[in-house]
Amino acid sequence: MQIDETDRALITLLSENARLPVADLARRLGVARTTVQARIDRLVEKGAIAGFTVRKGSGLRAPLRATVLISVEPRATPAVLARLKSLTEVETVHTTSGRFDMIAILSADDTETLDRTLDLIGEAKGVRSSESLIHLSTRFDRGIS
Repeated sequence: MQIDETDRALITLLSENARLPVADLARRLGVARTTVQARIDRLVEKGAIAGFTVRKGSGLRAPLRATVLISVEPRATPAVLARLKSLTEVETVHTTSGRFDMIAILSADDTETLDRTLDLIGEAKGVRSSESLIHLSTRFDRGIS
């Protein structure tokens, strides 16, 4: 699928605020409303835009967040993923290259819950080692996952 500069600008605007009216998007992009709507429809149909969602504001996010770097035993990835998926504090998991095999992003309401979750990850069958990084402050968030 070909994506041009107007598509990129449209995606950027929608990433910042997916609720912007088509008329506002058209005004900002300098194109007709029908053009914007046709481009959105095409981007959704072709899979360039997978959906529109709500990003939780700081008032709804759990106050504690952490990134966990996980090293996995050979052939244990499916079992470790299943374990991580069962833990409600685990928000996202990415596979990686390099020294660690996975990165998990966690959120928790209190230090006890975060500590317990980190222990459960470290004790999970197939986890060779893990290293946790507690998030202290967010300097900026582009809202891209």
